[in-house]
Order: sequence, then structure tokens, then C-alpha cells
Amino acid sequence: MRRIGVDLGGTKIEAVAFAPSGKEDFRKRIPAPRDDYAATLSAVSGLVREAGEGTVGIGIPGALSLATGLVKNANSTWLIGKPLQQDLEKAIGREVRLANDANCFALSEAVDGAGQGAEVVFGVILGTGVGGGIAVKGEVLTGPNAIAGEWGHNPLPLPQPADLPLRPCYCGRKGCIETYLSGPALERDGGEKALDAYEERLARALAGVINILDPEVIVLGGGVSKVARLYSNVPKLWQRHVFSDQVATRLLPPKHGDASGVRGAAWLWGRDG
Repeated sequence: MRRIGVDLGGTKIEAVAFAPSGKEDFRKRIPAPRDDYAATLSAVSGLVREAGEGTVGIGIPGALSLATGLVKNANSTWLIGKPLQQDLEKAIGREVRLANDANCFALSEAVDGAGQGAEVVFGVILGTGVGGGIAVKGEVLTGPNAIAGEWGHNPLPLPQPADLPLRPCYCGRKGCIETYLSGPALERDGGEKALDAYEERLARALAGVINILDPEVIVLGGGVSKVARLYSNVPKLWQRHVFSDQVATRLLPPKHGDASGVRGAAWLWGRDG
């Protein structure tokens, strides 16, 4: 079975196709339309047609509501409330499987990436938005509300004076982790000049994940994951916030880089056969 995966991001859309042998035989990346639902449908369907025949899995920056089937929780806000799956199936002429992009990322890295062999992997997206996905024994944990791992919309723990006033978020709340740790937030704060504060905030936020989930591996994805110093500095900072005398959780870069999410999307149809 030939498989096509699409990563629908806030700044780019990438498609990849795998032959039945598992060998990649197509890859293309284009800029993502902003604030335009019709243009997004056209861009995704055009990429899939160019990729050719095969099953279609798509990672989106949000989730499908289990109550309505419409997109919810998307930092690409023009997707919210839209019947994205149905519209894409109509435009492409094929069945489409959709999943949260961080879930796709976590799946890819848990199966044969940085988290291979770990029982519990937490995959983090630090990009246009901030998301998280959980893989347990190589399978994505979705949850009854389709929000498992949605760490970016928890409040930033222990706000410090420099974190105040709490930042407004597109979701309507204030102080969400995403408003401090997304790529755009880091740029607004000063980019490389703001990395010390960024690392301290990331350590506080990930310590909460460790206290609840206790994953063996945390893998960072998204544009900010390319900052090499995070992997040495953040684990030194999170110790004081973790409820344990030592922290064995490993913080790792993605083995498959920024292609990991699109690989996981292709695998929404399974990896065998």
C-alpha cells in the first residue's frame, strides 16, 4: 500500500509519499496560506494530487471534535469550526484520516525515532504554536476529549515577575504556555537574547509534564527544537520543579527532524501491508 502524509502547519505545508516498500518516493513543501480556509483546502488537495495515488493521512494544528467532527483547538484559527475532513475528502476524492500534528510527531519519534524503545514518549511541538502528543508502547494516546497531550494550553507554572502580566492567547485564556514558548513568542521576546528566560520557562512547563506523565523520553519538534543548547540546559533547570530526588527523563532532539510529523501522518493508515 502506498501512503501519503501531509503536515499542515502554520507556516508551511509538506507532503511525503512512501512506496509499499517503505521507501520515500515523493516530497514537497509549500508555504501555508494564512487566514484563508479555501486557499488551505486548495493547497492541501493540490499537494496530494501531485503526490499521486495512495492513502492520505494529514496532521493538523488542532483536533477534530468528537462531538461535531469540526476542527477545534487550532492555532491556525481559520480552520476552527470547519468540516475540514469532509471538505478535503470532497476535494481530493479519497478517504482522508486526520490527527493532531503533535500526535503524528510523537508517533513517528516513538516508533523509530529518538524515543524508539521507550514505553512512554512525550512529543512537543515548539513552532508557530505549542502542542504535545503522547505515545504509549508505540501507539498514540488520544483521550475521550481528543486533547491528550495538549500541554500548550495549560497555564505557565509559577509565573515570575518577568512573565507578568499574563499574556493573552487566541484560545481566549491568559497565561497559556503557548504564549511564552512558541516560535513567534521567542522572537517577540528577543530571539537569542531571550534564551535564558525561555529555557527557564520551558523547564517549569516540562516539569509539570514529568510530574504527571513521567515519560522516559521527551522529544522536541518544531522550529525552536533546532536550538541545540536547550537539550543540555533545560534538564538542569527542571530538577528543582520535579517531585523526585533525581530525574531520569531524557530530553532529545527529533531523529527525523522537521520531517517527523509528516511521517507520522502517513502512518495513520498503519505501517504494514
